Amino acid sequence: MEVPMRETGWISAEEPRDNLGMPVIAQGLPVSASGRRPTLQAAAGRRALGGFFLSGVLFSFLGAVLPAWGYHLHSDHATVGLYFLFLTFGIYVGAQACHWLVARTGLRALLAVASGVASAGLLTLAYLSTAPQPPSPRMFALFVVGCAAAMVNTAIFHAISPLYQHDPSATINLSGGLFGLGCLATALLTAGAFDFYTVPSMFILLAVIPFYFAIGFAVGGPIAYTPHAFPSFQKALADFKSPGAILFALLLFFQFGNEWAIAGWLPLFLIQQLGMSPTSGIMLLALYWTALLAGRIAAQALLHRVRHSRMLMASVLAALLGCVLLSMTEKMGGAVAGIILIGGSFSSIYPLTVESIEHRFPYYHPGFFGGIFSLGLLGGLLTPGVLGFVAQQWGVGKVMLIPALGSVMVCLLVLLIWLEGRLTRGEAKQ
Repeated sequence: MEVPMRETGWISAEEPRDNLGMPVIAQGLPVSASGRRPTLQAAAGRRALGGFFLSGVLFSFLGAVLPAWGYHLHSDHATVGLYFLFLTFGIYVGAQACHWLVARTGLRALLAVASGVASAGLLTLAYLSTAPQPPSPRMFALFVVGCAAAMVNTAIFHAISPLYQHDPSATINLSGGLFGLGCLATALLTAGAFDFYTVPSMFILLAVIPFYFAIGFAVGGPIAYTPHAFPSFQKALADFKSPGAILFALLLFFQFGNEWAIAGWLPLFLIQQLGMSPTSGIMLLALYWTALLAGRIAAQALLHRVRHSRMLMASVLAALLGCVLLSMTEKMGGAVAGIILIGGSFSSIYPLTVESIEHRFPYYHPGFFGGIFSLGLLGGLLTPGVLGFVAQQWGVGKVMLIPALGSVMVCLLVLLIWLEGRLTRGEAKQ
């Protein structure tokens, strides 16, 4: 998951103030009365950055553990969809609660408690995996884990905001890489434990990760809190009148939907459609996360050699080809090729698009739900849940057609955003 951030300049005394009465810059960092930025808090920021690894684990674990619950053996896909929906609802509720809690508890306490709650939620899922259980208790536990994951993720964004101001590029690469490593570690741990440990043991192993972070945050030093200025309700309504904002929100919806549809449903699709073993299906999910990480590294190497518009369009077309190949393949080789194409291409689409439009919406921040863009972010996260009902109605074989159609929409939206930007710049010159 890319975490783009725009670097801005100093602010003057006449700049607007946030709801706490503090001067703010475009993305909401407070400054002192003398106009200075907050201290860098480098040590605390680096410690908080590690939380992105935990965030990756908590956001991605459900897609990897579904075969362990036996959902590859039957077609109760609607229940799988409800699992994803409850996890997503928890993510949204946790993100909203974090903004209220962080000013009252402080970042260190909130991160420690949220990590502990995540560990407790995974342990609850371990208990609920000891024998055949009704789905409803698992849904409640997933809601709790989603709340904790969102609190960890949002609190980390608060903590590292000064680092973004100091060196946005390095912070973006490091945070995105750590998030991807967390997703990869979850898939590898689950695949490695599938044939050797019981299902409760797998969840206990996963629960150790947030428990370790809970202790680390609890005994560590203080972490400074940097408030984020959210767009007002009037600003959010005004964005609905902007074609560029609507197009970008739609792009977020389809792109995040594509990414998390693959992450959530790839193992079940490969096991049921291609007849792979559960371990092989989860290992190919690990390949997907590896391709995302490798694609991010390759994109960084090519940024100074290839025009960004050409790279963006090539990535969109390659992702479309990969989705079509994966949805139509009947062989392991075709699945591997499609996954590599999808992962490598998805890694650069979102940050390149944000780069082309961020100067028009400087308050956009991927770590916080606010304004019109929260609809795109939340909508994308809802996609794996909706796919459960698609699979229930038409079969799991149709699931991978949805990211293919989503990639077509991303291609069209990229072209429309580019055209709208050209027209806007032309009107500004007149």
